[in-house]
Amino acid sequence: QVQLVESGGGLVRPGGSLRLSCRASGRAFSAYDIAWYRQAPGNQREMVATISSRLIPNYADSVKGRFTVSRNNRANTLDLQMNDLKPDDTAVYYCYARFRGDSWWGQGTQVTVSS
Repeated sequence: QVQLVESGGGLVRPGGSLRLSCRASGRAFSAYDIAWYRQAPGNQREMVATISSRLIPNYADSVKGRFTVSRNNRANTLDLQMNDLKPDDTAVYYCYARFRGDSWWGQGTQVTVSS
């Protein structure tokens, strides 16, 4: 069983920045495909950014140029640097990992963008 724990959420003004981090358990972290998803009230959960085991990133169109996903395989961490935040970025952000047919979710961290 893999455990994912997110941190770094909070309240920020439009145009501001936040950095989210996800720490994962498990010895095979470097082989996981991992991602950030988010879910706003009344909306479906949507992919924000992914980074494969081969370090290939992929972003939702809505965050391209503003968000950067990275991973540290030695520390078992996944980060999301979020710049130029907008009110539409307000959501609960979830860490997700997948490996050999199994997948896991973190409990989420709230990001609120408001003036």
